Amino acid sequence: MARRSRSPNVVRWLGVLAPLAIIAAIALGAVLAPEQTADADGDAEAADFTLPDTHGGTITLDDALADGPALLYFSMGVGCDGCFVQIPEIADDLDSRGVELVSVMPGQTEWVAAEARRLGVDDPIAVDADVAVSDAYGMLGQYGHADQPSHSFALVGPSGQIAWVRHYAEMFIPADDLLPELDAALEALPR
Repeated sequence: MARRSRSPNVVRWLGVLAPLAIIAAIALGAVLAPEQTADADGDAEAADFTLPDTHGGTITLDDALADGPALLYFSMGVGCDGCFVQIPEIADDLDSRGVELVSVMPGQTEWVAAEARRLGVDDPIAVDADVAVSDAYGMLGQYGHADQPSHSFALVGPSGQIAWVRHYAEMFIPADDLLPELDAALEALPR
């Protein structure tokens, strides 16, 4: 009686299990990866910008800082509903803290405006069509998004210094999770 080799079975199982193990490792890494934080020390100068907005105007860094600190919110934009609903989730809380919210999204102004209307977002959104501003603030390359922002925030103090930066893997952050960290960063701003 001829003996069957077990090698083909082992190879077949390895062919099935190896890709599954790689996929599981990648998924587990994404779930367990800590949120990336860059605690700026206040020495980084915020990049100046002038961007068109979804209301037909422009948004500048100087305008955003006219009355105090500004929270720049960089996100993927079109195709990410959570990125849009993040805006009303935190807008009133930021306003009550005297912080100007500047939402920045890549894409074409018309597309971003259409998505904002569809999702009931009334606040103007700055459109960074060529992602140059997102790149200047170090918002590209986070969580696998090499050519667009993921879901990131940069607090710019009234003097134009970047005081705090936070990157999230999630596409929506409840205000109760974001605001305590932001409050600590606001407390640390020079008066």
